[in-house]
Amino acid sequence: MQPRHQASLQVSTDLDALAQVLEWFDQFNNPPVPHQAWMQCQLALAEGFTNAVRHAHQGRSSDLMIDVEVQVFEDRMEIRIWDQGDQFDLNHRLKSMPDLDSEEDGGRGLRLMERIADFLSYTRTSEGTQNCLLIVKKFLPLG
Repeated sequence: MQPRHQASLQVSTDLDALAQVLEWFDQFNNPPVPHQAWMQCQLALAEGFTNAVRHAHQGRSSDLMIDVEVQVFEDRMEIRIWDQGDQFDLNHRLKSMPDLDSEEDGGRGLRLMERIADFLSYTRTSEGTQNCLLIVKKFLPLG
């Protein structure tokens, strides 16, 4: 199935680029995406991007870029955030973390993404040079 709308963006590894990413994401705030699903995806995108900057690219060259891709289908949105950090086992990390409602610090962004997404994964490319955070949010089409 072909996406109804898709776009990609490349930005520098910088928390200040988050405003640019969110402004770019505004283009997806229309049918078939319900507004509530779009807002949840916006939050997941912000968390994923922030994690790429703070964790995946921490201590690495500021020349590294983060790629963001969004595809909108009739019944779902797929967000991919590409980074060049070390490999990371998302499922193992989620299993060892406290619940979102816990008073413990750290990990809330991952828990938020897990709660928002219908499917969440973080995989290394076969070339071993990039990681892809995939966030899939399903919804009932408007209309």
